[in-house]
Amino acid sequence: MHLLALGLNHRTAPIALRERTAFSPDQLPDAVRSLLQAPEISEATILSTCNRTEIYCHQNTPVTSNVINWLRDYGDVPPDALTGSTYTLPDEQAVQHAFRVASGLDSMVLGEPQILGQMKSAFSVAHQAGTTGKILNRLFQHTFSVAKQIRTDTAIGASAVSVAYAAVDLAKRIFSKLDDQTVLLLGAGETIELVARHLKQNNVKHIIVANRSSERAETLSRQLGSEAISLADMPNRLHEADIVVASTASTLPILGKGTVEAALRRRRHRPMFLIDLAVPRDIEPQVDELEDVFLYTVDDLEKVIAQNQASRQEAAVEAEKIIDLQVVRFMHWMRSLDSVPTIRSLRTKVDLLKAAELAEAKRRLANGEDANQILEQLAHNLSQKFTHGPSQALKQASQKGDSGLIKSTKRLFRLKA
Repeated sequence: MHLLALGLNHRTAPIALRERTAFSPDQLPDAVRSLLQAPEISEATILSTCNRTEIYCHQNTPVTSNVINWLRDYGDVPPDALTGSTYTLPDEQAVQHAFRVASGLDSMVLGEPQILGQMKSAFSVAHQAGTTGKILNRLFQHTFSVAKQIRTDTAIGASAVSVAYAAVDLAKRIFSKLDDQTVLLLGAGETIELVARHLKQNNVKHIIVANRSSERAETLSRQLGSEAISLADMPNRLHEADIVVASTASTLPILGKGTVEAALRRRRHRPMFLIDLAVPRDIEPQVDELEDVFLYTVDDLEKVIAQNQASRQEAAVEAEKIIDLQVVRFMHWMRSLDSVPTIRSLRTKVDLLKAAELAEAKRRLANGEDANQILEQLAHNLSQKFTHGPSQALKQASQKGDSGLIKSTKRLFRLKA
């Protein structure tokens, strides 16, 4: 039996190729069932995210061409497109890769937690589709356990390493709780969307999105269950905001000192926390001169992120040690399965010997023969018949000079030299 992980990711393939080989949630069940029809594949799971598509499978042989051919055909990918863009990892390497991916060690952002949920979802889809079995079930359960251990025992996910996450993390340091705060988001692009999602994860209930394009603001607001306004209305609503996060494409500041000063008066000088993620800046630097204002720029956050990246790199070293140990444990279990058919066959043979001798002993007892003689004969016959085959094999091995079988027998039966 052989494990194989085959895939492509943000480091090995351009986005155009990743798009060709990506699977939507609706496609995954049929795709993974289709994969199971490929020759030699007995179990399969497909992980598909914006940054990677990976196939984990249990095969009867170590060949990789079956999986590559299936991926090429299913995605209608040109014959040479996958050459040089995919990686194939057998057995231990496949196990190690699964552990690293789930722990965020192979992600674009080191230690990011979303990939673990994506792997759990991928496994759940495959499991429900009936394409996993003893090997992949054990692999993924072990994978999730390793990822949890790394999250618990190291600081791999303890520090913010994205601007959006760092902004929200900083806000949590200023305010004891975020769920009671009103947040005003200036802009509706990707960065603001990420900030909004982090805010939602921290139970912020009231979010106002202000953007030049009301359509974009309303689209984002519908996704978040928040309120949308135009940038023109922003000065009249600014006093409501405890936290302001700005990230627009404007070439000039959209929030000046005078506007913030007026908002503070209406707030009766309750503090405001402002984060300017835009370059060029959206908030005039002079705003920082005001009392009761905490103003941070993207440069301030980048310093925090750089420190946190270094912290995560240190944690990653510890995580790799955990993974190496757990790979050994998983492979010990997997290799032990190779002995199962032999053990089952041995036990079946012994059971047949036992049943035959026991039936003969019961027959003799029913005929009134001496019980002690019957027991002695039963024990003698069992030991003779059980050792006859091994004894013959050992004699032949000795004649042929095969010392390996003799040494193995001594170890197997724990015989003295």
